[in-house]
Amino acid sequence: MTGRASTLIVGRRERLERILGRSLGAPTAGADEPLPEDTRKYLLSEAQDLYWNELEWEHITDEEALEEGPLAALTFPGLLAYVRGLLLEEVMPDALSPANPRPGVVADLLDFLAQRVVQLEEGPAGADEDETARRRAELDMTSHLIDQVLYLYHGLEEGDVERVEAARASA
Repeated sequence: MTGRASTLIVGRRERLERILGRSLGAPTAGADEPLPEDTRKYLLSEAQDLYWNELEWEHITDEEALEEGPLAALTFPGLLAYVRGLLLEEVMPDALSPANPRPGVVADLLDFLAQRVVQLEEGPAGADEDETARRRAELDMTSHLIDQVLYLYHGLEEGDVERVEAARASA
């Protein structure tokens, strides 16, 4: 991960901690179970495919566009469901297999998203208005998606998320 991308994730976590008034730890379930590198890469590539597919769908349809812009939670429902699955710690008693959380893959996804934000911020010089608007929309959606993934990664409850979102809206 690049220095700017790492700084972006660290800064987002610090902002969450400041708003909530407590430190946020990484998920511990599944963290000590080794995951083969090829499996980890595969799970990350699936998350990246969901990101690109849902982003492209939004560009084509503008389904989730509101006056203030698209909502990440509505633009990326499949990706956020996938993240929930990667972090799943409990299953129903009649489930055929146990929960198998993979927080390392979610951390890899956060790295990918942060790198994408950095790429979008740096953007090509001399882009036309349409391309600039598209990049800005993707930057905003990806930036909000990072927050949504962090909420899930750190197990924030609904009330915590509401406080964070209210603080963002008032800023």
